[in-house]
Amino acid sequence: MITEAELKNIASHFSIEGRIESIEPLGAGFINDTFRIRTAGDASDYILQRKNRQIFPDVPSMMDNIVAVTGHIRSKVEAAGGDVRREVLTVVTTPDGKAWVRDERGEYWTVCLFIDGSVTYDRADTPALAYKGGEGIGLFQSQLSDFTRPLAETIKGFHNIRFRFGQWDEAVARDAAGRCKELAREMEWIASRRDEMLGFWSKVEDGTIPMRVTHNDTKISNILFDEKGDVLCVIDLDTVMSSTSLNDFGDAIRTFANTGAEDDRNLKNVSLDMNMFRAYTEGYISKRRSTLAPSEREWLAFGARYIVYEQVLRFLMDYIDGDTYYKIASPDHNLVRTRAQYALLESIESHYDEMCEIVGNLTR
Repeated sequence: MITEAELKNIASHFSIEGRIESIEPLGAGFINDTFRIRTAGDASDYILQRKNRQIFPDVPSMMDNIVAVTGHIRSKVEAAGGDVRREVLTVVTTPDGKAWVRDERGEYWTVCLFIDGSVTYDRADTPALAYKGGEGIGLFQSQLSDFTRPLAETIKGFHNIRFRFGQWDEAVARDAAGRCKELAREMEWIASRRDEMLGFWSKVEDGTIPMRVTHNDTKISNILFDEKGDVLCVIDLDTVMSSTSLNDFGDAIRTFANTGAEDDRNLKNVSLDMNMFRAYTEGYISKRRSTLAPSEREWLAFGARYIVYEQVLRFLMDYIDGDTYYKIASPDHNLVRTRAQYALLESIESHYDEMCEIVGNLTR
């Protein structure tokens, strides 16, 4: 357990304004360890994080990505006359310009400005909030639509289905937990859509669908709002990389418009909420309409099918491998997740024509 004195010592290496009064844990810390730095007087507070080296093995490259992306957004906010201390994440560096500090244990630490008066939500429970969430992700992607600098791949093959199929084939061949014999139906789910998913991904590989800056974790808790409910900025940029923006759209639909839980045992609870889909899509396109390429408009709804399918594959692959990646609460947890995500996928497929019609009407 790290002490407050040790945390203050780490924080002292960053260019923090004001005297540090206290440092206290913030949030649940599922991946990184997060702390709030409270300063004396009118000085701003800050967020201190220990980055998880198991998930992010190259923290310096990850921080290079974040600095580049936030710098680009900052220029857009400034040009629009906005508040750069609230409408974009501010990375705090060391006096020599580094965005990270490495301690004597080899752990990497970073600091950013705490955005006072901001509001977060754990879930979108109304169409109005889904619309605002769509605005948040749409704005983020629109601000970065002309970003051309290459970004480091901080998590290899994250939403690359060709890479995931390579992992899948190896996992099935290993059958490490001896479970494949019980999974004929679930494995057929993967096999029956394999060519379709690779066909989509080939359009990304050949440039038909453009590569963009993607957030890769577009749940509503990663969007900050002001007290009036308007979007401030997108946060938690550790997974920012280059991919297709359709991934971010699809992942948002997976969380915003699912009537059930990701690991719902009652599959009757799980379906695509079309009211939430429409609301999120309206908000998203309101900010992205002018920056969407024709191919992105054409394939936007498919992004939801793609991402949910990939999640079915990843949960099932981890179950076959003996639950080595995702944390589980029961021996069949990954199988439960697999079936719940597959129920969502089937619902998306059944509503796909309607989804495409909504997107088409909104992007005309």
